Amino acid sequence: MKLEDFDFDLPVDRIAQHPVEPRDSSRLMVMNRSTGEIEHHVFRELPELLQAGDVLVVNNTRVIPARLIGEKEDTQAKIECLLLTRREKDVWETLIKPGKRLKAGQTVVFGEGLLRGELMEILPDGNRLVRFDYEGVFESVLDQLGNMPLPPYITEQLEEKERYQTVYAKESGSAAAPTAGLHFTPELLERLKDKGVEIVEILLHVGLGTFRPVKVDNVEEHAMHSEYYRVSHEAAERINRAKGQGRRVIAVGTTASRTLESVAKENGRIEGKEGWTDIYIYPGYTFKILDGLITNFHFPKSTLVMLVSAFAGREEILRAYHIAIEGGYRFYSFGDAMMIL
Repeated sequence: MKLEDFDFDLPVDRIAQHPVEPRDSSRLMVMNRSTGEIEHHVFRELPELLQAGDVLVVNNTRVIPARLIGEKEDTQAKIECLLLTRREKDVWETLIKPGKRLKAGQTVVFGEGLLRGELMEILPDGNRLVRFDYEGVFESVLDQLGNMPLPPYITEQLEEKERYQTVYAKESGSAAAPTAGLHFTPELLERLKDKGVEIVEILLHVGLGTFRPVKVDNVEEHAMHSEYYRVSHEAAERINRAKGQGRRVIAVGTTASRTLESVAKENGRIEGKEGWTDIYIYPGYTFKILDGLITNFHFPKSTLVMLVSAFAGREEILRAYHIAIEGGYRFYSFGDAMMIL
């Protein structure tokens, strides 16, 4: 399977530069996997589109202000540090730009010394392990110095940090938002519950995989980066009960879907556990849990468009994307949504 199989022309003006207000006023394309039928809705209409008993599985990770700008201690050269994954208490796997300027043992100073980072090791994939030194609580220092790590295709400044968080975000640790969840409001969640839709929370801290492009011609040779996940025993029991009763399990976002499939057994049940996953889903994959998926519109030749293609069919997804582009749908993190059932 070739990378070009997942390519399509996307006009630059289709890339959303800012979120819509209110959150649930974004557009929602609904696609039927069985018939290929496509309908156009607004996200706030979701309760009317789901059934009582449906289970929505959401990723409650919280994005940290992971983008730090500092100076190399000896030369004052500008260094950008993106926190990716916490490996130990004060040791993070990071992405350093420009990477060639910093070698093992050298130090970067942030916020005139409020935070200092020593490069410990350069990893095989080019990421850097950095040990941080500071006074007080790391999260407080990070809130003071860090910026939200918006994807590079968003060029406009985000005025409100919380707009890059889901309304149900709880546990800090992500380098990017699970963007399918950005469309929900507290009021919409209450309407869903009133309809009889069950909301189940799981966790996956979004890491480097969100930023890493596919660089191999044969997509099967691409390697995903590991990300930390946790599914509680209670969440597993609720999902297993729904599956046993023939109710639909619908993942909100590719991160939630990857987490569910990571803990899924061949018999279609999941178990509560935590760990690291590098699951890579592309056409040919057999889904064990998912009955539906709510997601945003993704960029060409990405692992994300491969995942939705695995769920709904490559030709069907490319057709839907063409309709979305022609119809003025907004793409990527702050863009519109798609629900595949």
